[in-house]
Amino acid sequence: MAAYKRVLLKLSGEALMGDDSYGINRATIERMVSEVAEVAALGIELAIVIGGGNIFRGVAPGATGMDRATADYMGMMATVMNALALQDAFRRAGVTARVQSALNIEQVVEPYIRPKAIRYLEEGKVVIFAAGTGNPFFTTDTAAALRGSEIGAEIVLKATKVDGIYSADPNKNPDATRYERISFNEAIAKNLEVMDATAFALCRDQKLPIRVFSINKPGALYRAVTGDNEGTLVHM
Repeated sequence: MAAYKRVLLKLSGEALMGDDSYGINRATIERMVSEVAEVAALGIELAIVIGGGNIFRGVAPGATGMDRATADYMGMMATVMNALALQDAFRRAGVTARVQSALNIEQVVEPYIRPKAIRYLEEGKVVIFAAGTGNPFFTTDTAAALRGSEIGAEIVLKATKVDGIYSADPNKNPDATRYERISFNEAIAKNLEVMDATAFALCRDQKLPIRVFSINKPGALYRAVTGDNEGTLVHM
């Protein structure tokens, strides 16, 4: 049984790569879409914010020394590409999805309009938010916190490559321990970099909890939305 009515899922672009060095791995995106479709079938209203690191990584060497704002706009356009790929994968899976972009590219995707996004959610459509906040110097984590707050989501689900927030990098420190629950203030004070401080602070101020879990763990998303103690809960 679903524990939430409306959720915001934050997917990193890197999550779409699978085992590839960059780009979109078809098997990986199809697996993710099937897990999201399973959650949508519970009647949960689901919005997604997608990153662009999987695409931007391929051009990053050429962006060395580039103006930061220019590089950020390139990253935003990469998220639009990912959003379109997700939308098409949802279509193949029989799920209706709509893409809204914070950058105005009306020939390709519709612009972000909050009332329309909420209406799509109420109609049972998956809404994919692309182009971050539409502004340079802000991450897609911050976009997830912003869009989650705007649409009235009950929780932000942050999908990563690790199964929660650890006291240290578990890949470098075998003694690192996973937090089951941690407060926003503690996460910020300890500089736990699973999300940037701006996103943490915005969610804290809006009393919007975050659950961090592994997207590579089968069934993790389903368990996260049905109230199981999956990953790490960041709360007030």
